[in-house]
Amino acid sequence: MQVVKSYPNNMFCWVDLATSDVPAAKEFYSGLFGWDYYDMSTPMGSHYSLCQIEGYNVAGLSNLPAEMMAQNIPPIWSSYIKHDDIDAVIAKATAAGGTLAMEPMDVMESGRLGVLQDPTGAMVSLWQPKEHIGAQLVNMPNAWVWSELQTKDPETAHKFYQTVFDWGRDQDPNGYHLFKLGERMQAGMLQMDESWGEVPPNWGVYFMSEDIEATAARAKELGGAIHVPPTDTGTVGRFAVVGDPQGGVFTAMQFDGPVDAPPGY
Repeated sequence: MQVVKSYPNNMFCWVDLATSDVPAAKEFYSGLFGWDYYDMSTPMGSHYSLCQIEGYNVAGLSNLPAEMMAQNIPPIWSSYIKHDDIDAVIAKATAAGGTLAMEPMDVMESGRLGVLQDPTGAMVSLWQPKEHIGAQLVNMPNAWVWSELQTKDPETAHKFYQTVFDWGRDQDPNGYHLFKLGERMQAGMLQMDESWGEVPPNWGVYFMSEDIEATAARAKELGGAIHVPPTDTGTVGRFAVVGDPQGGVFTAMQFDGPVDAPPGY
């Protein structure tokens, strides 16, 4: 087990779920991934749960804000990019066509948080760590392994993320868009077409599975929905798109070969 100690600037470092029913979500994800939980109080008076494997943080879980529930916005997984100065990142992002969706705020001694909307409409969170560095376990079974921008305008998105975060771009043999930080492939990008219907641009999250058929079957047993059944994806592996019982959507991925080692351990 390789425990992450820190993340470089401009790399994804954390994912969390805002949901309409925290106790039910905890039951689903513990049943699916074996997660335990450590609950923390927040400055807003609510609770934030750290999802853990063997005592190490792998993701977060919190209540969906009341104003979002009132608008019938479904539960959503969010991805966080690490930087030591998120105020400077926000200034650069707004100059590049992004929109500030949430003013930066200090989260006690954990770190500093902000939220951007990129020019194509996808929300992405920023994290300036203090005591909380982000996910301590990644790229292993039952943990977060990948984030993917799902957008209708890849060219505009690429220009924005290159300008703000200095991400390079590549494609795999199947034509899938890859975002690079240095030489590390650290995120993906998928072009949305009309078949996506009313799904808005978003950053989707992937969790690693050792047996995608078993993961999909277990998710269904636990009350989840299988939006895309286990499917081959080129030479990379097999994936399934899963909805939890409250409506939070994520992708489970079984890889054909080894994945990259975690960063900064």
